[in-house]
Amino acid sequence: MKRVIVIMIGVALLLSGCSKTPKQAEAPNEYRVLYNSEYTTLNYLIVTNSHELAAVANLIDALTEYDQWGVVKPGLAESWSSNADNTVWTFKIRQGVKWVDHTGKEVAEVTAQDWVDAAEYVNTAHNDSALQYMFDGIVKNAQVFFDQTADILDAENAVTDGEFASVEEYFRANGIDPRTFITFDQVGVKAIDKYTLQYTMEDPCPFFVSVLSYASYYPVYGPFLRQQGENFGLDIDKILYCGGYILSRFEPNAIHEFTRNPLYWDKEYLYLDKAVQIYNADRHTLAPTMLLRGEIDEAQIGADILDNWLSGADTKDLVRPSMPAISYSYFYSFNFEPRFDARYEPENWIIAVNNENFRKALFHGLDRLKALAVQDPYNPMSLRNNSITPVNFAVGAGKDYTTYAPLLAITNGDSFNEAMARQYRDKAREELRAAGAKFPIIALMKYNPSTANWSLECQVVQQQLQELLGSDFINIVVEAGPETGFLAAVRRTGDYAFMRCNWGADFADPQTWADPMAFGNNYNFMYTNPNRILGGRPVTNKTRETQAVVSEYYRLADLARASVTDQAARFEAFAKAEAFLIEHALIIPYSVDTDGYISSRVDPFSTMYAPYGFCRYCYKYMKLLPKPMSMDEWNVAYAKWQQEWTAAQAAAR
Repeated sequence: MKRVIVIMIGVALLLSGCSKTPKQAEAPNEYRVLYNSEYTTLNYLIVTNSHELAAVANLIDALTEYDQWGVVKPGLAESWSSNADNTVWTFKIRQGVKWVDHTGKEVAEVTAQDWVDAAEYVNTAHNDSALQYMFDGIVKNAQVFFDQTADILDAENAVTDGEFASVEEYFRANGIDPRTFITFDQVGVKAIDKYTLQYTMEDPCPFFVSVLSYASYYPVYGPFLRQQGENFGLDIDKILYCGGYILSRFEPNAIHEFTRNPLYWDKEYLYLDKAVQIYNADRHTLAPTMLLRGEIDEAQIGADILDNWLSGADTKDLVRPSMPAISYSYFYSFNFEPRFDARYEPENWIIAVNNENFRKALFHGLDRLKALAVQDPYNPMSLRNNSITPVNFAVGAGKDYTTYAPLLAITNGDSFNEAMARQYRDKAREELRAAGAKFPIIALMKYNPSTANWSLECQVVQQQLQELLGSDFINIVVEAGPETGFLAAVRRTGDYAFMRCNWGADFADPQTWADPMAFGNNYNFMYTNPNRILGGRPVTNKTRETQAVVSEYYRLADLARASVTDQAARFEAFAKAEAFLIEHALIIPYSVDTDGYISSRVDPFSTMYAPYGFCRYCYKYMKLLPKPMSMDEWNVAYAKWQQEWTAAQAAAR
């Protein structure tokens, strides 16, 4: 029957007429989009697939939510507080919120115990939650409990495989003493009473509220979870709902329908009557035409048709940019521990990369706008990021982190400067010759061929830097890495010299952007012991200088992490550490991300906004426009939103 449904949808699309302007939707409060990847599970305590998480964000409410300017608001927690050093956080749960089934029928009340049951499930290795990492190092004893359940699971599997006669024998053979195991009531998640939930931190955690919109901190009704067992989340009747919408219709590879939760606690902000996802394997190709026919309400306008849409008389006013996706930051990394093939001269690269003037030549020589024009030829400036932490990502004491004094000049500046790049090149050339380096310096730059336009961007960077600095100074070798397992095969093994990398934020604090540079990182290996990488050969003064600079950065970052009670002082300290990292060209800030150009009836400034977590997927608060927003309308509205964002953050201080 499902195959028949899909075929009928396809026939209907072929028979329908094609209008040059989008028709007014028959149901103005119904939001319709295409999808081409089916849900594998609705078990929100284990999934990481963005398509599934986008669904879950509408089905389950979190303790907190956000308004359209990113200000945190009460969700299922009416209020919260912390002790003086941010090691204990207490949440008062909203009374009267209901768990309902997929028909909207009441099942139970949401209580504090629902977060305890969810935390135990996530931190039990047997459940294989990909989201458990959000507890690691945050909630007290969570990782200890998880690790011991992982030991138990390994033991059980070894017994099943016939490798050991019993779990106890496995423990003895592997030096594991089960007498040291803790029970879950020793983990820092407690229901103090029916409506009071308390988390105890592993260490002081001033940013804890910002991790709560991740699904690993969603509630679950324990009796239902235990009743369903392994079936939990496998269909719409295998989960319960406490969010604004219910997945009331689910026909795989055909259609998903989200309808209002009739018992929702905050239903006045559910402006959409229904959200409908229609399956189409050719979503990216067919969506623009279907939008013009009035059959759906949103379509990505890809690079292959963007010029035509922007120049077409009937379509030029139907396209706008997407909001900058500042949950990811992109930067060019120098690899301080090269592990690539000898033909690319890794020992020569070691000499070069430990020369700060060499790094600064590339730092000031990289024309980021020229490279970013590959991704957005119309407005590459909107993608450029001067710091590692994106603008508007984190706010301390009502002030954007990137405007704190140590970072302000970097935020407002531009690293690209041809004259400075040549000056540093000349200084580096003299020093590198004295150190015995060979010219040109080979810089191996790899890319993932499955990532759209990355190869072209590498070619632009290669040509631009070699023309500016001279091909007799640097030889950038562009090479494709594997399409699958790229990170494991290239970045994490150090099989590159100079490459674009990225990092995704986990919480609303500048510490999250310092994490990829932490000691032991597999981004640029700048913590490396030079005696090891040089195989016992003499360590140069420049290598010692690099290690001194890196050590100072770690000292500054550690001081910032230790500042946990004064947010302004914490942000100031992190800004000082980040500025130091950039000023010594240990890394080159590059860009933020974007979803590209879009034609959509959604008012992008009506929805929840946060640069982390899953609230950006929520239908709650979403409003539809009579027709898609134009570029000019977007520019005016975005400028207004930015002013409102600044005011809202200051008011929330």
